[in-house]
Amino acid sequence: MKGDESVIVRTVIRLMAPFIQIYGLYVIFHGGGGPGGGFQGGVILAASIILYVMAFGIEEGQAKLTEKINMIMRTTGLLIYSGIGALAILFGGKFLDYGAVPLPFIHHIPEVRAILIDGGVEVGVGITVMAVMVTLFYEFYPGGSIDD
Repeated sequence: MKGDESVIVRTVIRLMAPFIQIYGLYVIFHGGGGPGGGFQGGVILAASIILYVMAFGIEEGQAKLTEKINMIMRTTGLLIYSGIGALAILFGGKFLDYGAVPLPFIHHIPEVRAILIDGGVEVGVGITVMAVMVTLFYEFYPGGSIDD
């Protein structure tokens, strides 16, 4: 199931994957003010990688996104998300209570606060979801265990 059968499919996927990833980033960054968010954008990013693996094979897919990079992304996303939540707790609020975090010079502009704080949460969730979805795919792909 390597996907060598069709040059057309491989070429289309090679051309479309970057556009799918850009759309995934768009969904992540616009999640605070509209439909979408970190989870949806993370799944779209993971789908682009999964599509690439299905066309080119598990070896080439794991060469593009190694397990080490994937583990770093899982950890970083979780640290961003929980770090912003902990920051709110440190300033006397509840977990992910954005209003408790004092941002100098922009405390009177709620839009900037939403972009910085809520956007950071969405990015953390998006990175984590993408990395976990790719890990699950690698684990369940025939012959594609990341422990090999």
